[in-house]
Amino acid sequence: MTGKLHVVGFGPGGREHMTFKAAEVISNADLVTGYTTYVNMLKPIFPDKEYKATGMMKEVERCRMAIEEAMSGKDVAMVSSGDSGIYGMAGIIYQMAEEMGADIEIDTIPGVTAASTAASVLGAPLMHDTALISLSDLMTPIKLIMKRVDRAADANMVICLYNPKSKTRTEYLRQAAEIISEYRKPDTPVGIVRNAGREDETHVITTLKDLPNADVDMFCIVIVGNSQTYVSGDRMITPRGYEIR
Repeated sequence: MTGKLHVVGFGPGGREHMTFKAAEVISNADLVTGYTTYVNMLKPIFPDKEYKATGMMKEVERCRMAIEEAMSGKDVAMVSSGDSGIYGMAGIIYQMAEEMGADIEIDTIPGVTAASTAASVLGAPLMHDTALISLSDLMTPIKLIMKRVDRAADANMVICLYNPKSKTRTEYLRQAAEIISEYRKPDTPVGIVRNAGREDETHVITTLKDLPNADVDMFCIVIVGNSQTYVSGDRMITPRGYEIR
């Protein structure tokens, strides 16, 4: 019997930001698996489901487990916060299933990614071309990451930084800000949203000049405006280019 494996993005965490499809798939799954923190977010929403979780840095083991469970005939939901195809589990699931020769049905269920959630809190900062860049060097050399920051800044793109700072990666955000400053004015608006879409959500709008000293951690999304981005009241806005006068 061939099972199914759904790679589900469930958004920021609350049911109100979850798509109908994501909720339906999780509700109907025989097993829900994922990173421990994400599984714990879902347990109050879907208390009757069977869960299997693994900790941080156990992505390979987690994916193998989910694929094996699906191969046994189960309907499995592999969950990720945000969108499963944006820094989520979709890619590695497809890679591993191919490597394992798994004869299972796999689909990807999109979710509201952190960039979209943070942008909605700030106003409308992503209205023009945007680059999503993670400052985590666990999978990508920092030299390549900073090259991408440079190219995005040179192209005048709004830049959304994921994983901006951790306890061990304390200087990467400063480096990124210095690179962007070569192309943008010091007063370029920068939005910082912590725990976007969750109960303890906070946000602040600062400037590129002050970004290196801002209070930022791994729970934050940092959005650096392009050369046209401005602040109106407590909202950060990037014009699309419409003639409105």
